Amino acid sequence: MLKGKKIVLGVSGGIAAYKACELVSRLMKLNAEVHVVMTDSACKFVTPLTLRSLSLNQVAVDMFDTSSYWEIEHISLAKLADVFVIAPATANIIGKLASGIADDMLSTTVMATKAKVIIAPAMNTNMYENPVLQRNMKQLETLGYSMVLPEDGRLACGDVGKGKMADPAVIEKAIIDYLNQKQDMVGKTVLLTAGPTREAIDPVRFISNNSTGKMGYAIAEKAAQRGAKVLLVSGPVNINPPYGVLKYDVVSAQEMYDKVMELFGECDIVIKAAAVADYAPVTPYSQKVKKESPELELKLKKNPDILYELGKIKGDKIIVGFAMETENLTENAALKIKKKNLDLIVANDLNEPGAGFAADTNVVKIIDSKGNIESIPQKSKLEIADIILDRIKGIKRT
Repeated sequence: MLKGKKIVLGVSGGIAAYKACELVSRLMKLNAEVHVVMTDSACKFVTPLTLRSLSLNQVAVDMFDTSSYWEIEHISLAKLADVFVIAPATANIIGKLASGIADDMLSTTVMATKAKVIIAPAMNTNMYENPVLQRNMKQLETLGYSMVLPEDGRLACGDVGKGKMADPAVIEKAIIDYLNQKQDMVGKTVLLTAGPTREAIDPVRFISNNSTGKMGYAIAEKAAQRGAKVLLVSGPVNINPPYGVLKYDVVSAQEMYDKVMELFGECDIVIKAAAVADYAPVTPYSQKVKKESPELELKLKKNPDILYELGKIKGDKIIVGFAMETENLTENAALKIKKKNLDLIVANDLNEPGAGFAADTNVVKIIDSKGNIESIPQKSKLEIADIILDRIKGIKRT
């Protein structure tokens, strides 16, 4: 399954270092070429000889040891990696990488690589929950590093909680998923909207909705992984943009409309996953409205319908819409396909368990322009994103 793939495994100094042996063994059984880099502390828990015997390659520990490679070792390892995995990753190595510190073989090699880096943290529960560690992890994710999060359970120190390194089988799957991911969108440009919009009432208050942007950002991440150039027009959310995605921040529906129209000519595919406010105050108050009256009347105007306007100038582009409903899901979604000249619409019911705003999962129906309906059961939003992209790739122009 991984024949010809070169994996560099970094092992840092925690008790979970012994699990690196199983991970190397698993990867070798899949015919991967595995090279191990260890910190000095890791050598206190498992010997380089053990990992050398399992990987059938020299194990790098000392930055100044030139006996195993004629090239500068940390550079040669950094260049050969198809993927770089750190398992276990202690709070120390995570902090170093987040701060750009390179003072040993492992941190120096990671700093020199252009390969994807997958990190499997392992530490005491209190260390894992420390805000500094969490900040460092978020910083690395922003830079494109991926995390295989630790599990709950009894730790070596006797504490019970989150901090156990993920099972080697889970890390193995993350490696396989990355190395075997599709590259079927190379050369395509995807214009994607995500998140809510905000329509100002006054300088303090606004009209908005509960969208978190998770579904749109999941599609952006998967499209980028599949080789597409992704232009993400995002309302206000608390999510870092996926690695390699070009993000454009907007606030109001009008701002989103303007930016989408500006970028429309560059794209091959449009996916409108944003929850755009239908109405906005006609004239926002210039100063904060005081609560002097028991009632406040707002006069609202209709916002531009971005999907409808795109449908009118569609040409040969593929346009995908989203519909969230609380009743008559398929009927309402099907009407939007015809009215807005869409190729697909992804519909979900807010009342369906596991679907809707803020959840990490979704339950959707994908409806095409011919009226075909595909029901997708509850899956993670990343899995749903891949299914949506598969259906987009299946659209044939006549």
